[in-house]
Amino acid sequence: MTDNDDMETTLGEIIRRQREIAALPMRQLASMAGISNPYLSQIEHGLREPSEQVLEGIAKSLRTSVDDLLGRSKPDVRRRAVLDAVAEDPGLTAAQRRALTEVYQSMIAATSAKKSRRAKPSSDAP
Repeated sequence: MTDNDDMETTLGEIIRRQREIAALPMRQLASMAGISNPYLSQIEHGLREPSEQVLEGIAKSLRTSVDDLLGRSKPDVRRRAVLDAVAEDPGLTAAQRRALTEVYQSMIAATSAKKSRRAKPSSDAP
């Protein structure tokens, strides 16, 4: 990553950039990934989140990995994917979904607070 990690990028923007780097027209990437051109457009513009299967098809068509696409996207996209997976898991009860969501969010908040404390310069420094 670059020094501009604070400039967070959405998954759709990453897909669009990778498509442009590969010099693929939107219509061609959509066809290669097995989705419609309007659906790909909605993904690139952040109006829709692709399913795991669609994301795998896009990544394969772009000759990259899903992890690479997600790894370059802003943390909110990855976090939303985790929360969506918990919310949609039919093997969990409503109480389990709530508990997992609360634990996950509290861990994210704790990690963020820890990073903030480390980033602040110490007033005791000489």
